[in-house]
Amino acid sequence: MGGQVLQLQDVAVRRDGAALLRGIDWSVREDERWVIIGPNGAGKTTLLQVAASLLFPTEGSVEILGERLGQTDVFDLRPRIGLASAALSERIPPDEKVIDLVLTASYAILGRWNEEYDSNDVTRAVELIDQLGCAHLIRRRFSTLSEGERKRVQIARALMPDPELLLLDEPAAGLDVAGREDLVRRLGALAQDPASPTMVLVTHHVEEIPAGFTHVLLLRGGAVVDEGPIETAMTAENLSATFGVPLHLDRGQTGRWYARPL
Repeated sequence: MGGQVLQLQDVAVRRDGAALLRGIDWSVREDERWVIIGPNGAGKTTLLQVAASLLFPTEGSVEILGERLGQTDVFDLRPRIGLASAALSERIPPDEKVIDLVLTASYAILGRWNEEYDSNDVTRAVELIDQLGCAHLIRRRFSTLSEGERKRVQIARALMPDPELLLLDEPAAGLDVAGREDLVRRLGALAQDPASPTMVLVTHHVEEIPAGFTHVLLLRGGAVVDEGPIETAMTAENLSATFGVPLHLDRGQTGRWYARPL
């Protein structure tokens, strides 16, 4: 069993009088692949922002990669965390080329300026872009990419600094079926690679959970419905309680999950 990567104890986040998260106890170890699932407004993105050190809790304690929020320099911590999210995508300069977008992650910046990159950086960036199926896009501008291509390039960027923790906020959102299946397949391969970092993926569709994910945290109304190994915590009863409607849950031979209303 690997070392501890995330430790949240009795975490609450309140904003304008509303409880976005409450009473969250959650522990993630380095050999685990987690999915956070729940309906819109459950607090999934808020929880991921806490895990990324971008949001401090109103109550409770948070340890990330052995560092406690409030007692460490988050600017030293954040380069150890890879994050792909819609909020990040909106900040990317539209004229940024794919190769430069991935390279600049080495400096945790957006927008290529006058930084110098050695051949090892360039080689790593090219390999990651290729691994995510985007080698043919390497000189394209980000603004010209399809939604699926943008998602894959963002994940390559998140992996560029060789993070110890990889956070993916609804990576398949907005994709058509072909784009979703391509991305889920690539994320499954990443999840099953022992050399990959600890992974946490947020979604509200069980069909978007890649094969190889080991644990699940079910979230509703800012509170945990259940959490633990996916084989035991991902049940029709728990999923129905999470989404507030009766659901039937199936798992295919490939390890993928499927839900439908009763």
